[in-house]
Amino acid sequence: MRRLNPKFFFSFFLVLFLLGCKSEGKKADHKISESKTDLVDLTDDQLLDTVQKQTFDYFWDGAEPNSGLARERLHMDDEYPTSPKNTVTTGGSGFGLMAILVGVERGFITRQQALERYEQIVNFLEKADRFHGAWPHWLNGETGKVVPFGKKDNGGDLVETAFLVQGLLTVSEYFKGGDEREEALVARINELWRDVEWDWYTQGGKDVLYWHWSPNYGWEMNFPVGGYNECLIMYVLAAASPTHSISKSAYEKGWARNGKIVSNDSLYGKALVLDYYEHNDAAVGPLFWAHYSYLGLNPKGLKDQYADYWKLVQNHAIIHHEYAQENPKHFKGYGDSLWGLTSSYSMKGYAGHRPGNDLGVISPTAALSSFPYTPEASMKMLRYMYKNEDSLIGKYGPYDAFSLEYKWYLPRYLAIDQGPIPVMIENYRTGLLWDLFMKNKDVKEGLDKLGFTNE
Repeated sequence: MRRLNPKFFFSFFLVLFLLGCKSEGKKADHKISESKTDLVDLTDDQLLDTVQKQTFDYFWDGAEPNSGLARERLHMDDEYPTSPKNTVTTGGSGFGLMAILVGVERGFITRQQALERYEQIVNFLEKADRFHGAWPHWLNGETGKVVPFGKKDNGGDLVETAFLVQGLLTVSEYFKGGDEREEALVARINELWRDVEWDWYTQGGKDVLYWHWSPNYGWEMNFPVGGYNECLIMYVLAAASPTHSISKSAYEKGWARNGKIVSNDSLYGKALVLDYYEHNDAAVGPLFWAHYSYLGLNPKGLKDQYADYWKLVQNHAIIHHEYAQENPKHFKGYGDSLWGLTSSYSMKGYAGHRPGNDLGVISPTAALSSFPYTPEASMKMLRYMYKNEDSLIGKYGPYDAFSLEYKWYLPRYLAIDQGPIPVMIENYRTGLLWDLFMKNKDVKEGLDKLGFTNE
């Protein structure tokens, strides 16, 4: 819905030229090609281990070295036309915090290594620019100063802050009850959490949360956040805050739009459950809406007066899979084993791919991050990628997006797309991140306050 929209207009032939000229991207492709036979022979569990390790590495080896946070993007062709390589993303870093826990549990790194990285990250976040407790969308990883996401978007970003806090609270639960050093980390995370002024972002008590505030432009961006989209976690955390909580009416009137959020429509025989767009008639959103809020928030058994959230997110993924099988635009490759539309790079720049806005571009994160909802279809996609499209896989897993129809891809990654992959796969395998986040006392109280039940 709202992520970077760089103006990339590369043709297929230019892409081939870049891949031929840039040794880093060429190395990544060559390495994967050499191991193709081994990958094809892997069991399902081994293949899941492989993609989790590769995507975890984006946030470990690929992190910005000073801050320890996730770079907004990593381009294996070493071309950065829209933002410097040292730009870090707060929301994507929240996903990365959770991915690092996957790394510990899968044995990629030790608990001690993770602790040291988290201490580095918290050190940076404590000193970085904040605006009434909220971090901006982007930060300079070397200085901690805001990097404007747009002309007037140079202050607090409450949605990205919510994604970051979701990760921080999950980490704090993991280390809670540990030794003295681990408990010190938990205490520092708790202070960061308590400092976020969620209520400030209601513009003085209005019954809705606003996405942005700038010290230079105030509320001029004027983006009240109504559902349904990727922002449910923001309302849950805002209600859960022990220091700056919002009222239940902000959730009911702002997010749920006085009940207008409910949908009685269906697509491919599957109930939509909620209305996906407040301001247009599009039937269904890009698949990241089923991922970002649910990296920690467990939709299994989660209900409120408006929705059964498991039905909502599972149907969302099934609809995307059904759409690919129908393939109404007859794009090459679409089908049972090649599916998934979400916001990602494309031939026309950054685009919000979904049924109804389909450019012929598949984004691997869409299907791979949907493992909890569509395990068989997601496994088919994963195996297809590693067996048949290994040139589209590099050091940090599948590249961000590709089109078989237009013979297009770039050897590039985005943190917000790589991050959900290892996290949601782990939630499918063990429920690790769901279990940790849902244990948090404040989160439980926030869900209760808003009328959620979790059966």
